[in-house]
Amino acid sequence: MQLKESEAAQQFRAEVRRFIEDALPEEIANAPTVGVSIEKPLLKKWHRALYEKGWVAPSWPEEHGGTGWDVTQKHIFQEECARANAPRLMAFGLTMVGPVIYTFGNEAQKARHLPGILSGDVWWCQGYSEPGAGSDLASLKTKAVREGDHYIVNGQKIWTSYAHEADWIFCLVRTDENVKQQEGISFLLIDMKSPGIEVRPIVTIDGLHHLNEVFFSDVKVPAENLVGEENKGWTYAKFLLANERTGIAGVPESKRRIAQLKKMAGEERDGDGKTLIEDEGFCRRLAELEIELSSLEFTNLRKLAEAAAGKTLGAETSILKVIGSELAQKLQTLAVELVAFYAQPFHRDQLLGLVSQAPVGPDHAVTVFSNYAFGRATTIYGGSNEIQRGVLAKAVLGL
Repeated sequence: MQLKESEAAQQFRAEVRRFIEDALPEEIANAPTVGVSIEKPLLKKWHRALYEKGWVAPSWPEEHGGTGWDVTQKHIFQEECARANAPRLMAFGLTMVGPVIYTFGNEAQKARHLPGILSGDVWWCQGYSEPGAGSDLASLKTKAVREGDHYIVNGQKIWTSYAHEADWIFCLVRTDENVKQQEGISFLLIDMKSPGIEVRPIVTIDGLHHLNEVFFSDVKVPAENLVGEENKGWTYAKFLLANERTGIAGVPESKRRIAQLKKMAGEERDGDGKTLIEDEGFCRRLAELEIELSSLEFTNLRKLAEAAAGKTLGAETSILKVIGSELAQKLQTLAVELVAFYAQPFHRDQLLGLVSQAPVGPDHAVTVFSNYAFGRATTIYGGSNEIQRGVLAKAVLGL
């Protein structure tokens, strides 16, 4: 693998860095990131800046609003965004349903939905998991029955991230119960304002509201909102998950976390007055994680290069999800150990802006526990790591 950047790549990196320096306000760069991203108004502001620059969807085809960048340029862009502490854009539209629509949707669906996804004016959520169908997604029971020019949808989705803020939801629904499970599933686009939809919050162990239950009671969905063919939704779902797991490696974010850990370690001191960055044991653990991250980065780059060359990504992308999510948890755990007892105060009220007094301990400790707590879910969402290991064993290793 060629690691030395060409002159053109160096010039592109300088261009990206200049743009971010000019376009990313301090209020966004310094906003606390807990869970997936920062609060919606600030995230939409950064989304809009990238959209107006034409850089909001680097992986999309140019004809649908993509940048036309090669793999190196995309990687540089992600690195520079992470270096500047730019928030990661919400993936449900740009990374998940958007590619499904421009790949499998009809022209009317592309015209209706792609502009709103690109501009950030329309937010999406994902209706996949159910109380009895999480990692075993094919056993889902939410039913859609065709009645004339509409489907009537009944059922329940759970762990639906940001459903309380979403305008639309893309759903896997069962449209045929008399065939093999995977062959009776369809892919529907549903307006969250439709009568019969109820969203109930789930407050997680970080004390915050990211997740929800979504109930469908005789929800009327136009048949024109069916993506592709009826009962072919499993094909589109697998396509979506392959795209999701390529980005879920989180290499730029982990690089940013390591940089933050080094900065924090330069400020935190032990009982003898030495900074933790001078502690041999701490530095060894951090170095081991950096080595692991480098290996993950090279693997991710190889997968991106294969995709750019026209190869369809398959089950092997599960390794990115497994290693990336577990590495993120290791970094979050090290952050908790680094700030020690300052991780104990519960800073929920500070994060929600409900109190005016200064937090207990240094500012960098405020989000440490919340990120650690939320991060326990990274090995579950996007397909649990236990299931991903099974996929690798069966589909890649042939065991």
